[in-house]
Amino acid sequence: MDPQEFKRFFKACNPNKTLDFGKPDDRQYYIDFAAVRGGEVINEMGEVIVNEAPDPTRQLFTGHIGCGKSTELSRLAENLRAEGFAVISFDSSAELDMGDVDISDILLAIAHQVAQWMQAQQIRVKAGYLSNLVKEAMALLQTPIAVDFEAEASLGFGPFSLGKITAKTKESPQARSQLRQSLEFRTDGLITAINEELLAPAHQILRDRQKEGLVVIIDGLDRIQKETQASGKTWAEQIFVTRGNQLSGLHCHVVYTIPLVLMFSNARQELTQRLGGGIAPTILPMVPVCHKDGRPHGEGLAQLRQMVLARAFPQLTEQERLDRVGEIFEQGLEDLDHLCGQSGGHARNLVSLVLACLQKQKRQLPITRANLHQSLQGMRDDLLLAVEPEEWAMLQQVHQTQQLAGELQQQTLLHSLFVFEYRTQADGRWFSVNPLLQDDPRLKQ
Repeated sequence: MDPQEFKRFFKACNPNKTLDFGKPDDRQYYIDFAAVRGGEVINEMGEVIVNEAPDPTRQLFTGHIGCGKSTELSRLAENLRAEGFAVISFDSSAELDMGDVDISDILLAIAHQVAQWMQAQQIRVKAGYLSNLVKEAMALLQTPIAVDFEAEASLGFGPFSLGKITAKTKESPQARSQLRQSLEFRTDGLITAINEELLAPAHQILRDRQKEGLVVIIDGLDRIQKETQASGKTWAEQIFVTRGNQLSGLHCHVVYTIPLVLMFSNARQELTQRLGGGIAPTILPMVPVCHKDGRPHGEGLAQLRQMVLARAFPQLTEQERLDRVGEIFEQGLEDLDHLCGQSGGHARNLVSLVLACLQKQKRQLPITRANLHQSLQGMRDDLLLAVEPEEWAMLQQVHQTQQLAGELQQQTLLHSLFVFEYRTQADGRWFSVNPLLQDDPRLKQ
């Protein structure tokens, strides 16, 4: 592999980069894991939107952090655009402080993204309530209204002003608190204003342009981190369950990402009814590396091999990539399969491990077995440092039963990636300890 190809391979293994399905250069790296994940979950979500249109829908999407949700949502967005929908998709962490999020923050972020899209589409509206709210908020936050008035005129109040508000509240806890107090009793009015002053004119323009409707996809809300409240409810339950009726009030198709722990909460059914409108949340599980009985999962491992090899040889067929695996790994498929197995089928962990190996190679391939083992040991050591002594008993129980018991286990073990969830058509649903921890003697005491 020449230096330029090595550099491209290296960049393709950046775990912080989400594949944008709308870009051919990114799409060449995409591997469809639907057959081994238990179903075509993205296609099923798309079917709900297509068949319910023009009636608005809400759908909830979750899974382990780093399992590939953002890539799948990018694919959903492109599929819906091909069906004639306008799609606004954004990462909420660009607008919000994920350690301190409330419902008003989410609504303002949505309003900002819709306003930006409307400006790009040259859709002009005269916003009343929202215009006044923006002026009040900027005065409250002592943010000067120094904006590009020509751009603002296209909306009547402008995405720039909303952007200044969301940027100010993201960087300042005090500003967030002030604005939330101001909006606390006006949330319903804010939702009505978004519907009437932004979404209604947007829908009219889309109808005039023979579009099917508007879809807003909000990624990253699964990373909400605020701690449990004094009431015993998690902050995720407060936002998505207690106030789920308000988040369900937007008059367009909305896809919300939600924290995985909500799937194991006692409030799950209430979540489904309040925010999901009766549609259960969709889970994106891990790619299986083993069956429930411990046998290697041949099809899952085969797909994970292609995930790595596609980044090295994107232009080749699957068989051609396999024929050249020795150019990437010193011991060929044996080393590649070991790497895939140790990742547990976690997409981000797998590319992180490949990148760690490449960093040690001094721009030379193939990856040596010594560097492979060193990279695996480094990730294992980092994970072990995070395991508290009392958590080993919980891990032992999961290892023995392949189940999680109680919300404490769910919150602790899933969020920390100590345990992975798998679903296959043959075995159903089960849980397994992260392979990087499975050889530790404390797991079997």
